[in-house]
Amino acid sequence: MTEEPDISLLRPYLLTAGRAQPIDQTLEIEAQVLTSRLGAASYSKLSYERLQIVSLCRNTMSVAEIAAMLGLHIGVARVLVADLVALGYVVVRRPGNHNSHDLDMIERVIRGLETIR
Repeated sequence: MTEEPDISLLRPYLLTAGRAQPIDQTLEIEAQVLTSRLGAASYSKLSYERLQIVSLCRNTMSVAEIAAMLGLHIGVARVLVADLVALGYVVVRRPGNHNSHDLDMIERVIRGLETIR
């Protein structure tokens, strides 16, 4: 009897084309992602996972929240978001010192990370 490969292990590999690191390796999990005009106009051209991310990010959302909402490993979400940024489908607002005191953002990131567990 041969065992079938575990699809759940294969899926992340397929989603990222085997890449474990995003194009932008500095992309933080708390970075805020928002759909661009190009992304909103390109729904019909996007693969399923990319479409889900672009749709979710009509409202600003952190990379951690995206991972939690879509049930993706945080590394997979970082790779996909970085790809969408490079293609111009989403824009990212990077955390800075001014965000370090934004309690709402910190709480949303914590809730997103807790959901991943």
